[in-house]
Amino acid sequence: MASRTEVLLWTDTPAAYIDAVKAAGLDDRVAIETLPRKERPSADQLAKTEVLMAVAVPPGLLPAMPKLRWAQAMTAGVEGWLALPDLPPTLALTCARGTHRESMPENILGALLYVAKPYAAAVENQKRGQWVHTVAQPLTGKTLGILGLGEIGQEVARLASAFGMKVIGTKRRPGPIAHVDEVLPPEGAPEILARSDFVLLLLPATHETDNFIDARRLALMKPAAWLLNFGRGHLIRDEDLVAAVKAGKVAGAVLDVFRQEPLPPDHPFWKTEGIIVLPHIGGPHPQRDRIVARLFADNLGRFLRNEPLRELVDRSAGY
Repeated sequence: MASRTEVLLWTDTPAAYIDAVKAAGLDDRVAIETLPRKERPSADQLAKTEVLMAVAVPPGLLPAMPKLRWAQAMTAGVEGWLALPDLPPTLALTCARGTHRESMPENILGALLYVAKPYAAAVENQKRGQWVHTVAQPLTGKTLGILGLGEIGQEVARLASAFGMKVIGTKRRPGPIAHVDEVLPPEGAPEILARSDFVLLLLPATHETDNFIDARRLALMKPAAWLLNFGRGHLIRDEDLVAAVKAGKVAGAVLDVFRQEPLPPDHPFWKTEGIIVLPHIGGPHPQRDRIVARLFADNLGRFLRNEPLRELVDRSAGY
């Protein structure tokens, strides 16, 4: 009998992944061990593991796994993995890119509706028993600029187009995209900022995107435009955004991701009028483990058949 591939699921919620492996008919070809996140792999697990699935790993761990050939990150962002000083150069690293597609686009659309429609103000007026007539702003005819037209951005474009919005954006390799009126290369970001009524950030965290939205780029935006960040907290220079909102250079911002999470209670985002703080609700889904598990099981089958893996991380690009 052929030996089974040793798989280590380093997660507190392994059940969905075990079920997905069984449903894919792979359970007789692998030996699965599970490990809670608070525990460290044993010497035996380090010595024999060939496939690792984890949210993140500490420095020093991967070089101690001589048989490890593939690691599956449980998140779309892999900046923590790529920042490891000892990430083995030959290790295949895949991420969970695309697994937010069932939740994040809806939450982004909710943010657009929140800032355009006066529901929040109506709720506050109701608490005071006040009838205050307000006029909802239409999304129809407005321009949504998406910096980072990946899978999430493309699904947002589909939903936004149904509301009659014009969608423009940037993509590393530009080309025609359904429901997107114009696709520009990353160098076209200043034009997107200048033309958009809403700017949606979906860029990855890389050296090039750190502090991408600063005072200079905020000055390119329309004074009535809103900034929405559902990408990475490092995309924004915090103090520049606070200053721009207070000065009326932009209308406001909806932020779902931050440099430090939870956001410290003394951070100025909390008390800056026009900045809406969301507690990182964009990507989570009630069945997220099942969604990621489908990707993992598909990739595990590919790995066992020696086929190309899905969502392989491009280390030179940073995602």
